[in-house]
Amino acid sequence: MEPSEAIFSFYLGKIAIDIKPEAIVELVIVLLILALAWWSTRNMQIRPTKKQTIVEWIYNMINNAVVSNIGESFISIVPFVGALGIFVLVMNLTGLVGISPPTKNFSVTLTLALMSFIVVQGYAIKKNGVGGYFKGYLEPVSFILPITILERVMLPISLSLRLFGNMLAATFIIELVYESLEKVAWFAQLVIPIPLHLYFDIFDGGIQAVIFVMLTMINIKIVSEHS
Repeated sequence: MEPSEAIFSFYLGKIAIDIKPEAIVELVIVLLILALAWWSTRNMQIRPTKKQTIVEWIYNMINNAVVSNIGESFISIVPFVGALGIFVLVMNLTGLVGISPPTKNFSVTLTLALMSFIVVQGYAIKKNGVGGYFKGYLEPVSFILPITILERVMLPISLSLRLFGNMLAATFIIELVYESLEKVAWFAQLVIPIPLHLYFDIFDGGIQAVIFVMLTMINIKIVSEHS
C-alpha cells in the first residue's frame, strides 16, 4: 500500500500545504451530510412524516446513548456527538463504494482526535471555570500533576492510533485480497470479497466509529467532573 500523492499543493509563506485525496473525500462527505441534514429537517411537523420519523429516531438513539452512558447533565453534547459519530462512520464506510477510507490516513484520525481533545477540555472549562479546570490537575494531591498531564495528552494519541490502526489494517487486507484474486480470474473479485466488505467496512467500521465516540463522551464526563 503506497501513500497517497498530493492532488495539488500551495504555500503559506514557506510552508507547503498538500491537498491529498483524503481531504477531497472528507469535503465531499461533509457537503453530503450537510445537504442531507438540510433536506431531512425541512418542514418539520407535529404529525411526523416517514422522513421526519427517521430523523427523530436517529436523534433519540444518539440522545439515549449520551444519557445512558454519561447522564442527563451532559445532554448539551448530543449535537457534537451525533455529528462526530456520523462523520466518522461515513468515512469508514467509503470502502463500500470503492473509495479508500480517509481514516486510514493518520493525519485524518489525529485531526479528529485533536478536535475531541479540544471539546473535552473546553467543556470542562465551561462547566468549572478556568480556575476550577486547572485546580483539577492538582487533585486529589498535587504531586500527581505530571501523571494528570500525561493522561490528558494521551487522549488524542490513543484515539487517533486506535482508529488509524484498525482502518489501515482493514484496508490493507481488502486490497491484498483483490490483488490476489486478480491473478486468479477477474470475476472472482465480484463475489469473494463481499463477506470481507461486510466485516471490515460495515461491522468493523461501525464498531470503530462507536468506540471513538464513546471514548470521547466518557472523557468529557471524567475530565469535567475531575476538574
